[in-house]
Amino acid sequence: MYTYQYLLDFTKNVFRKMGCSKTHAEIIADVFLAAELRGHASHGMIRIKDYFELWKSGRVNVNPDVKIVHESLSTAVVDGDNAIGMVAAKRSMEIAIEKASKAGTGWVATRNSNHFGIAGYYSMMALRHDMIGICLTNANPLVAPTFSISRMMGTNPIAVAIPSLTRPPFVADFATTPIARGKLAVAEKKGEKVPSGLVQDKTGKPSEDPAILKSGGSMLTLGGDRIHGSHKGYCLSAIVDIFSAVFSGANFGPFVPPSVAYLPVLDKKVGEGTGHFFGAMSIDAFQPADEFKAKMDEWIDIFRAAKPAEGQDRVLIPGDPEREAEERILREGIELVPAIREDLISIAKVLKLEFE
Repeated sequence: MYTYQYLLDFTKNVFRKMGCSKTHAEIIADVFLAAELRGHASHGMIRIKDYFELWKSGRVNVNPDVKIVHESLSTAVVDGDNAIGMVAAKRSMEIAIEKASKAGTGWVATRNSNHFGIAGYYSMMALRHDMIGICLTNANPLVAPTFSISRMMGTNPIAVAIPSLTRPPFVADFATTPIARGKLAVAEKKGEKVPSGLVQDKTGKPSEDPAILKSGGSMLTLGGDRIHGSHKGYCLSAIVDIFSAVFSGANFGPFVPPSVAYLPVLDKKVGEGTGHFFGAMSIDAFQPADEFKAKMDEWIDIFRAAKPAEGQDRVLIPGDPEREAEERILREGIELVPAIREDLISIAKVLKLEFE
């Protein structure tokens, strides 16, 4: 087990060694460790190797000039200058919040960025401002549309955070696929199979191999197949891609630059880098914030009172599992899969750092 502080400090040092500023290294490390604390190890320390490989190959800018290139009172397009995604994403959400504080709502489309960790981190930034936060991003093209074997889309997550008065906030943070790509990587590191309905091989046959993506396979959209609603998952993923990339001028669909080594970097581009989309909605622009948050308390209590199915203890509110994981992991420590620990030891050695 590792303490939160130990891994946070190590991660800061890794990105400082890569050439990031102290401020940027702190932002990056904070997002990585937020993923670990919230029980999303698929977006935590396991991803440092991906970022390290991007840096080694010169595919990320560690000293970016993140700036607005087009704006109105309530909207902006941000160019991330090929930043490590967390840097561009945090600044973009700050801009959305700033605009919402003046105009009631703020909307930012971001281009020329990279993978940014967990989407929920950015949507939750709005909570402390009595705002609803929204975050979308496109990602590695590893997902096949319904009826296809072509890898056209990413896991394309959606995150929405809604404040409440006395109850914990509502925080929905989910991929538009049945499983996150990082969770496949964790299963592979553990030597485990995955349930059917998550991935398919290169011919379209169902697979339980978490490494199938490395041999031409693809992930499926939410639902898994048409009978179970995969077309709806396809629609959600497409919406995220369009908002994140077509709006911002980023690469969309199969042209999104990969953050994993086993995907080729295409010569053809239809935009700049990876795309994100951020929204902040000031509750006071719709009704007094305390009235809304009191109603959210009531909504949460009503849904918590729903009768559980047989064998279930309770009905969860989006955000409950992550909040409970954070409390437990802060108390007990962060466990790393041995293969991930070995990756971190190797990276530390190259960067002349220590990792226990």
